[in-house]
Amino acid sequence: MPGQPHRTALSGPLLAVFRLPRHLYRHGWGWILGQRFLQLTHTGRRSGRTHRTVLEVVLRDQHTGEVMVVSGFGPRSDWLRNIQANGRAEISIGRESFAASFRMAPAEEAITVLADYERRNRLAAPVLRLALSRLLGWPYDGSNEARRRAAEALPVIAFSRR
Repeated sequence: MPGQPHRTALSGPLLAVFRLPRHLYRHGWGWILGQRFLQLTHTGRRSGRTHRTVLEVVLRDQHTGEVMVVSGFGPRSDWLRNIQANGRAEISIGRESFAASFRMAPAEEAITVLADYERRNRLAAPVLRLALSRLLGWPYDGSNEARRRAAEALPVIAFSRR
């Protein structure tokens, strides 16, 4: 469907870069990533099995402790559907782990979070735009309109300590 994120949008070297944090967490080295990535532990909505997904933190609110991530594969991402179905999540970030509650960021907040992330990562803008273009299935150019469309297609989820 046009405008919907693509599940197989990343490949080759770009995919290898995106998978590196998962390998670090799997081998007990996730703490090296500091606060930049988190590992989400969630329960399968049908299987009941435990799953782990590593996600990039796009914002960490120093006042509330809330951490925000983007569902790169959109609202149909398995991890997102799992936490929505059972309401349970555990977060590992840096050297800490905690049971977490979550909320979906409203559109305006998601747009602001994406804009702030882009400002803080200006040097990585070409890679960010390429990755978003592939995930979204249309050319992401960093404009306000593109950011609005991206926020509509890729939910921003906020986790906080339960």
